Amino acid sequence: MPPRIRSGSCQPQLLLNCLEPASSSSSSSSLIPSPAFAPRHRPTASRCNRSFSTTPAPQITKLRRQFKDWVEGRAQEFKEPLPGETNYLTRHIPTFNERETTDEQPFPNNPNFLSERVLSEKAREMIWEAIMVKGMPLKAVSAEFHVDMRRVAAVVRMKEIEKRWEREGKPIAWPYARAIMDMLPKADLVEGEKPFEPINDIHVHSYTMQQLFVPVSESREFTRRDAAKAFGEHILPPDDKMRIPELVQLERNKAAGMRTREAKATFVRDAAESERAFAAKQHARAKFDEDRTLRVNSDRFEYRFQKINSEAVGPAGRARGAVGWRYGVPHMDRRRGEVKIPTRVE
Repeated sequence: MPPRIRSGSCQPQLLLNCLEPASSSSSSSSLIPSPAFAPRHRPTASRCNRSFSTTPAPQITKLRRQFKDWVEGRAQEFKEPLPGETNYLTRHIPTFNERETTDEQPFPNNPNFLSERVLSEKAREMIWEAIMVKGMPLKAVSAEFHVDMRRVAAVVRMKEIEKRWEREGKPIAWPYARAIMDMLPKADLVEGEKPFEPINDIHVHSYTMQQLFVPVSESREFTRRDAAKAFGEHILPPDDKMRIPELVQLERNKAAGMRTREAKATFVRDAAESERAFAAKQHARAKFDEDRTLRVNSDRFEYRFQKINSEAVGPAGRARGAVGWRYGVPHMDRRRGEVKIPTRVE
């Protein structure tokens, strides 16, 4: 059943008032019979001041009016960002809700979120030159510029691709890159700046979050390695978990009275030696895998065969290196009640 029209709207009686009897002297009335009452014209607003629609006339609210005034006024300052400065709202809002804002705060109402700095093009070129031109080890560059080793490796890889594209004549989106870099806080890695990021953070194992009471004698030297062993046999000490353990020896050499220049030279030499040992280990592992692999090339595919010991399945029969250790075991996402959202980051 259709909804009824409210009393405040146009009534049927008012509609009938808009209709008038048809004139008998019209030329069309002699040809076509017409009813006693026929509309001479459509009802207009002059004859019927009410309409069927009950929707109120659109009105501009106070918030919309304020937003329009802001767009036509102060918002023009953000259309063209200033070179070398961020384009955040806090650039022109020193205080918000009685709290001071900073240039690294994109959202004035969220003081807990700060925009992290990015490496400028000059800083990336410095990192690439230190490794590819000067031949410095990765750990030494990371320690000198206070940039994580993974980021240093990523910068070198990206710069190599960029320079290769330049040699090959491929187009590079420099205008887009400069426009984005001009609106973000940057770090030039020059002397006097605060460190870019921590480089020796270690993962805190959940076993080490508990409180233990270990009785030891007063004459015994209790080191960090002993503390790690107290939490568990598989817990590594911090010296073995940090990415640049050579920095610990650097500080020890300084504390022992070694000159700063000699201590840094020793650190660079130790870092280069550790990197060479790691590279040799990776090369030996790849060579071992290649020697035990038989490759058979066909027209479309390359078949690889390896010798596998079928008896090396472990005590439970599902060793990780055994053949078919995954067969017959359902995935974790198919178990009922399994939490599929990561609860921690390792």
